[in-house]
Amino acid sequence: MPKTNPKIWTPLLLAAVLAAGLFLGYRLNYNGPLVVNTSDGEGGHGGGRVEEILRYVDARYVDEVDAEKLHEAAITAVLKDLDPHSSYIPAQELQALNESMQGNFEGIGIEFLVIDDTINVVSALPGGPSETAGILSGDQIVLVGDSTVTGVYENNIDPASLMRGESGTDVEITVRRPGVFAARPFVITRAPIPIYSVEAAYLLEPKTAYVRINRFSRDTYDEFVKALEEQLEKKDAHNLVLDLRGNPGGYLQEATKMLSQLFVEKNLLLVYTEGRSSRRADYKTNGRAFYNIQRIAVLVDGGSASASEIVAGAIQDHDRGIIVGRRTFGKGLVQEQYPLGDSSALRLTIARYFTPSGRSIQRPYDDGEKAYRDDLGRRFESGELTGSTDYAQDSSFLYYTDNGHSVFGGGGITPDYFVPLDTSMNDENYLRVRQQIPAYLFEYLRANPAVGEIADVDQFSKQFNVDLDAVLPGLVSRAAKEYGGSVGPMSDTFRADLRHYFKARLAKQLYGNSAYFQILNERDDIVSEALRLLLSNDPLAEARR
Repeated sequence: MPKTNPKIWTPLLLAAVLAAGLFLGYRLNYNGPLVVNTSDGEGGHGGGRVEEILRYVDARYVDEVDAEKLHEAAITAVLKDLDPHSSYIPAQELQALNESMQGNFEGIGIEFLVIDDTINVVSALPGGPSETAGILSGDQIVLVGDSTVTGVYENNIDPASLMRGESGTDVEITVRRPGVFAARPFVITRAPIPIYSVEAAYLLEPKTAYVRINRFSRDTYDEFVKALEEQLEKKDAHNLVLDLRGNPGGYLQEATKMLSQLFVEKNLLLVYTEGRSSRRADYKTNGRAFYNIQRIAVLVDGGSASASEIVAGAIQDHDRGIIVGRRTFGKGLVQEQYPLGDSSALRLTIARYFTPSGRSIQRPYDDGEKAYRDDLGRRFESGELTGSTDYAQDSSFLYYTDNGHSVFGGGGITPDYFVPLDTSMNDENYLRVRQQIPAYLFEYLRANPAVGEIADVDQFSKQFNVDLDAVLPGLVSRAAKEYGGSVGPMSDTFRADLRHYFKARLAKQLYGNSAYFQILNERDDIVSEALRLLLSNDPLAEARR
């Protein structure tokens, strides 16, 4: 019998050991769900029974059925018994959701309003193909290709779907321009259009920058760093007001990268996540802060959720700055998105996140999804939002910041300094008139073209004053036409707010989003209080007393 050469078996032995090691490491580190296919309907958790029932219904039910609707109903029923954030995303909704989170879509790059059943251009997005082609604010789009797009509501036209399309393809639009008799055609080449998450960045005062972020998308960190460079480095400011009001969250990594710019320390814990099948993952600072940021105020409200709460929680737990506004939403669950075979997707909660002090700020959802969604309404009815009653903190969720200040989990981030909601703006007549302003501005600018010649928003802020008596009749007439009946008289408070909102919306149309917030924030109580606190001797002590 020939002698076996051990060199022959050595590579096979090493390969077997390597394979075993890879498999073991995979099982120890895998954070995703393990999917078990029980095609015979027996064993496991009986998942095959659902498919069996659907097959029987499809084959034997007395009437014709929509199999797709039945499958979606079954999926919805399964997810209903989980948490409110685990969800099924149909294929037709997934593209729009991905565009929002990826920070771009493909199209011609305009913001528009449908006014009197006609598409009016609010603005051509900076750097986009429409701006390059020469589309101007106030242009009315009457044709897209050979299709007439006047009578948008009457003819059930979806303007966005007509103008969006694959990058590199051409679309011809015809516009009617105020002061120009003949309609003008434009051929525009579609291109990727950025959706910016940093909505505004400017100086509140010479040493304090304001940055507003509306969500945490793929490019938020890069946009944030660019804003800091423009407002802090180039303008020599060193304080920061970070506005996260109404920000529903987004990518966790974008929030933690952004936080690393707000701490000089390295390896400082910012947040950690942990779940039944997900090992604890710590997210820490990288010690590479580019800018000398001194004092920080984070603005929050009931619409601030998820990644916004991660930012606010890290700032609060490490006593890095002050949190100003109203209690946040209370979403402390982490989702992963899994693609399905029909181009739809499953978004599944896989872990909870915890702030550096160890608190989970996820609020209860035992009473069902409707009660969960209606929580902000209950806060208003209870008086919490107006400050007439205090939010009752549960002492079993008590934690402490680095400096020993008490904070609570179990229901959002409670601000260091509370600013009540102004309920005087809930008047129905006032709101009906106010919402006519964006559409009315086109008419106003046609009648007052000199307003558009003011050089920039700083000059506009100082020089332009709204003659409310001149514009109010047009607004009231529009409101009466849309809702029927007459509109009652306006109090001095409402008149002042209408005047200010008119000016802010006009600034947006002339100079862009940042200008809108620059004007609007001049009368914003939360912004004013945050700035006052930042400029005090000891912002933390002043906010928490």
